Amino acid sequence: MDSRSVVLADAAATAALGAELAQRWLQRAPAANAQILLLEGNLGAGKTSLVQGIAAALGIEEPITSPSFALAQHYSGSCRGRPTALVHLDLYRLEQPAAAEELFAQEEEEAQALGALLAVEWPGRLPEEPEGAWRVELQLLDPLEPEAGRRALVRLPQDAPAAPQ
Repeated sequence: MDSRSVVLADAAATAALGAELAQRWLQRAPAANAQILLLEGNLGAGKTSLVQGIAAALGIEEPITSPSFALAQHYSGSCRGRPTALVHLDLYRLEQPAAAEELFAQEEEEAQALGALLAVEWPGRLPEEPEGAWRVELQLLDPLEPEAGRRALVRLPQDAPAAPQ
């Protein structure tokens, strides 16, 4: 497991980390299966900002919002002449593990069909962690002062592509 801790000063730095993760995902073979990215963190920790950075790097031009009420959002774009896709899933409102697992399975199948990156907020609602998933945990440096920045713990499997230079 490749792990590192990064201090992110603001939403722009959080989005930049998302862009880095998207670039690593794009380095994978185009025919590779969908990748699952698990996003942990309290409300307001920056999960959606991270996904906005991912989307921008994937050439997705439509606005990215938290799918808390819709539960899942599907986006498509193009980067370097390659079609890209992103499925953004939020399990926050699903308190029953069986409901979260069912929705996750449906969206994972859709992501596989699209060759998409599947970003999952609140993966702790799932009964078990998907094998081979990338994980980012975001924590506010000062919960009383969100503008003070956040810390990201990034954990990627050993076979993940290296960070772009």
